Amino acid sequence: MKMFTGKFPAYLIACLLFVASTAAFAQTKKEQFRVLAMAEPGGHHIEYSKRARIWLDSLAAKENFTIDYIDKTDPINEAYLANYQLIIQLDYVPYAWKPEASAAFEKYINEGKGGWIGFHHATLLGEFDGYKIWPWFSEFMGGIRYKNYIADFAAGTVNIEKKNHPVMKDVPASFLVKKEEWYIYDKSPRPNVDVLASVDESTYSPDSKVKMGDHPVIWSNTKVKAKNVYIFMGHSPVLFESVVYKTIFKNAIFWAVRK
Repeated sequence: MKMFTGKFPAYLIACLLFVASTAAFAQTKKEQFRVLAMAEPGGHHIEYSKRARIWLDSLAAKENFTIDYIDKTDPINEAYLANYQLIIQLDYVPYAWKPEASAAFEKYINEGKGGWIGFHHATLLGEFDGYKIWPWFSEFMGGIRYKNYIADFAAGTVNIEKKNHPVMKDVPASFLVKKEEWYIYDKSPRPNVDVLASVDESTYSPDSKVKMGDHPVIWSNTKVKAKNVYIFMGHSPVLFESVVYKTIFKNAIFWAVRK
């Protein structure tokens, strides 16, 4: 068998060098940030959480960040949260947390250790399942208490109020939410938070008697150091069929994670 003794063409050498450098870059490329996502292990919001996980994992792979998922607060303490630059509270209630976990979370938010995005169930504030209301979390959400909800669901139009906020980049002035169990609270959180969007209750289809008047659905508490945003919509997996909803979600991630 004859040995090849000639020279490799210059273009082939260039291609080999490009492939080698690309592989080396891929191996050394570091993750942008780490996210802790909290989702309940069961219940009637589980299909939303499952769909959210598919979308989040796809986004993380594309944007080079990492997500860890938990369905209970047992592992949470200060040292544990120090590993994360963002907490996403997917349909996870603000009660029944272990004392060490709630104390660590409060410190994380108050001292701006990282960002936070909460959805839907995060405002289920009151006395539930034998647990008392979490006063700090109620104040964090604007001093509100859960009062009622539209159990048989309704579509509704959400109007953007702060179009220049980074969370609302590339978001139209209004958009339709096809299916939601709109919560109402004992009062509007508006005096205590920065409202980014609200639902127009006159657009409910079918109409409902469960209304509160001024009805914010996306807001941020600027009184704490952590960048944070609460997004009420988070019951049905059909939300992930909405480009607008996914845009808001993605914007919220990259806004909240940056100090």
